[in-house]
Amino acid sequence: MTEEFDKVFGLDIPIDVARARFVLGTREENESVQSRLDVTDGDLEFVPFRKAKIRRVCRDGEWWYSVVDVIAAILDSVNPNKSWSDVRRQLVRKEGLSSIVEEIGELPLRSEDGKTHRTDVATTETLFRIIQSIQSPRAEPFKRWLARVGYERIQEAQDPEILIKRAILHYQVQGRSDDWIEKRIRSIVARKELTNQWKKRGISEGVEYAMLTNVISEGTFGMHTAGHQRVKGLKKNHNLRDHMTDLELILTMLGETSTREIAVQKDAQGFYENHLAATSGGQIAGSARKQIEEKTGKRVVSSSNFLGAGRRVADPQSLTNKG
Repeated sequence: MTEEFDKVFGLDIPIDVARARFVLGTREENESVQSRLDVTDGDLEFVPFRKAKIRRVCRDGEWWYSVVDVIAAILDSVNPNKSWSDVRRQLVRKEGLSSIVEEIGELPLRSEDGKTHRTDVATTETLFRIIQSIQSPRAEPFKRWLARVGYERIQEAQDPEILIKRAILHYQVQGRSDDWIEKRIRSIVARKELTNQWKKRGISEGVEYAMLTNVISEGTFGMHTAGHQRVKGLKKNHNLRDHMTDLELILTMLGETSTREIAVQKDAQGFYENHLAATSGGQIAGSARKQIEEKTGKRVVSSSNFLGAGRRVADPQSLTNKG
């Protein structure tokens, strides 16, 4: 059902297009900010995972990790080189994942003893796919660790694609479906494009952003964001959109996309005119919600969330202006 609404509302943009629009929007957002690189190509770090130390090196603006170090940490192997050879063989022969092996590079890495050896290395994404094939009680904790450290700030202002990769990895680790992740990424893009317009049109970040967001939410769902959070049983530190259902995300996108289009077409300036645009955008999404509820006989706003039993979901940092 949600796929039909995607097409009707024009919100089914391909995920690669959504990612490209996020990158463009982030660069536009940061165009006046002097970026600073935290690391440069060739920098080597030892990052701790429990009692192990994982070597990683910056290459082309991304972290590349020593695969042998990762295998040693996950399997607690006394011969990690042999263990990695076995895993590699399994990937190719048993699982037919030769494409993963082809993504592995080889770089000279210095060991803690000061000696340098050519070592197999892989990006965060490739490592995540390798770990999926490893049966070990340490595999899941390592995935969470990798999601946290894998896309730390490396040229984020210059390469915002890293931010999207980090968000996708967070959601994968949390067990979200690919379909939901795609909708979440699209909603991130819609939010960023709206806030970029607000910034251009004289809206102050913070209180005024929150006020206009509540106007859209009220029109869309018949409640402010705080009320929506209460329905879902969320705390203030939880990102509401990370706990929305597919339909809630779609309608949120519709409200914010409509608001942006109205603001652009009417050249809304200042808070009052943008408040009118937000009211109209929320009404458009609210009308769609009512039609859906009438046809399905069910309320769109759901108490469903992704917390799970006693589970705390970590938000992927300040990815989207709290979008």
